[in-house]
Amino acid sequence: MKNIFLFFILCLPFLGFAQKSYKKSIREHRKEYKSDFLKSERSPFYNKKADLKFIRFFRPKKRYKVEATFEATPDEKVFEMATYSGMVKPYRKYGVLKFKLNGKEQQLAVYQSMKMINVPGYKNYLFLPFKDLTNDRKTYGGGRYINLKSSEIKDGKMMLDFNKNYNPYCAFSDGYNCPIPPGENHLEVAIKAGERKFAKAH
Repeated sequence: MKNIFLFFILCLPFLGFAQKSYKKSIREHRKEYKSDFLKSERSPFYNKKADLKFIRFFRPKKRYKVEATFEATPDEKVFEMATYSGMVKPYRKYGVLKFKLNGKEQQLAVYQSMKMINVPGYKNYLFLPFKDLTNDRKTYGGGRYINLKSSEIKDGKMMLDFNKNYNPYCAFSDGYNCPIPPGENHLEVAIKAGERKFAKAH
């Protein structure tokens, strides 16, 4: 019993350092995320640097970074994913991620863009759009997204970090074709992590 207690005491400094290091990595991720808005003419913040201050996030919480079991869906056919502009975009359901969040079993589908698959450097990119119980109140009503890569799947597992979810361009400005999260990706749980509702009306 004494050895277990001693081990716990010795581990405390390491756990504290790991938590601080993780939060720092999320802050750096978000800083890069915001700076990327200024690099593209298609961005809703191009030549609007002052508006970046209205982008808000939940505090990083490591419990929203979970290990998920990946199940491939190779027989799925290409379908047209609806967007908020009324247009559609071709996607294929690539697989399903199953995980536990706050002690409850959850699952989300991940998709592969049939357009991006032919773009150099983006062949292994995966798209995870989702909605949850924070929408319309604390977060954008149209749902949020997470970017993943097929190369991140190791031995049938993948890390899913909700602290890195982000708003679609439609949350900031009109005139974009933002995919609507399919019904199978509507979670009956509040994801209080990642990007919050934009603090400026458009």
